[in-house]
Amino acid sequence: MASALFVLLLDGNLPTPLYGVYQERFGFSSATLTLIFATYTIALVPSLLIFGQLSDRVGRLPVIAGGLGLAAIGLVLLAAAQSTAWLFVARAVQGVALGAAVGTIPAALVELEPFHDHRRAALATVLGQSGGSAAGPLVAGVLAEWAPAPRQLCYLVAFAATLATAVAVLRVPEPRRSTGRWRPQRPSVPAPIRRPFARATLTCAAVWAVGALFLSVVPSYAADLLDTSDLALLGAISATMLTIACLAQALSLRGAMTPRRAQPVGLALLIAGIAALVVAFPLHALSLVLAAAVLAGSGLGFGYFGAQAEINQLAPGDRRGEVTAAFIACVYLGVSVTAISTGLLADATSLFAAVATAGSVIAVLAATAIAWHLGSPDA
Repeated sequence: MASALFVLLLDGNLPTPLYGVYQERFGFSSATLTLIFATYTIALVPSLLIFGQLSDRVGRLPVIAGGLGLAAIGLVLLAAAQSTAWLFVARAVQGVALGAAVGTIPAALVELEPFHDHRRAALATVLGQSGGSAAGPLVAGVLAEWAPAPRQLCYLVAFAATLATAVAVLRVPEPRRSTGRWRPQRPSVPAPIRRPFARATLTCAAVWAVGALFLSVVPSYAADLLDTSDLALLGAISATMLTIACLAQALSLRGAMTPRRAQPVGLALLIAGIAALVVAFPLHALSLVLAAAVLAGSGLGFGYFGAQAEINQLAPGDRRGEVTAAFIACVYLGVSVTAISTGLLADATSLFAAVATAGSVIAVLAATAIAWHLGSPDA
């Protein structure tokens, strides 16, 4: 089940090092680039809210397998892309695919964990999501730089992996039995958990907003900074950030760091990573870009693990899919706003000014979240 989440995030992040190639080939602006990236999350959010509730009613496996099937269609569209419009359609399909599964899989992992250990289930969730996000740009960058068919091969490889994963998922025992007919309803979070839900959501939105920068504009930012078009290197920078996040998540569990403690620690590291990323540009320093990737990745790892583990503990069993979906929907709304605003600023000013402005806003939000964590009675 965790592998299904890994594959879906790998699929969704394969275009990361190729955005510059598409931009040159199809002739679109930085704002259009980030709109293409954001289309993924704009389609994902309503899908999350619908399918999170659906899986609570009809079971987890049909929803997850359906998401993998849609992801495979999105990969075919990307491999066949002949214009900017193809990219928008493909990203929308991928967003719906991930939305169907990314709120459902964490709920299924809690239910499948033999001892109902929320921390272990959270670790499987965040490793699947961060690991897949890291593998996407790395695989695409390496294949695009050194293998034939640079705009097709990575998608075809992922297509085969996605179909194989769908078959494997259908062999997993259904963790939740159907509880009756489903009908659309407005998603909500139970009143007793709304305050800690909002606090964990702010943490996760801040750390993934920086993740969005590394997956959308940082490859172009690094290309300008380093004066390079090496797709493997540009993909590796994004992958490094997310690989470090995976290591931090594993350390969170092994180090017995509580979810509440992990979140402010992660946010502090995130602020340091933002500072390094901004300072790297005027100095043209690859070492600072890599330091930013390590610091921001550590922040993402600790912050995301802590927030997801806290949500797993808070969510009632009969509404786990709905609450998890609402949590991830809020996070991806933050990701969308970050990506779109950064692209618009880059067109109006410069890429450096856009990254510096977006980074400053995220740092302020992160500092606010730290104060909220440390000032709460249960901290």
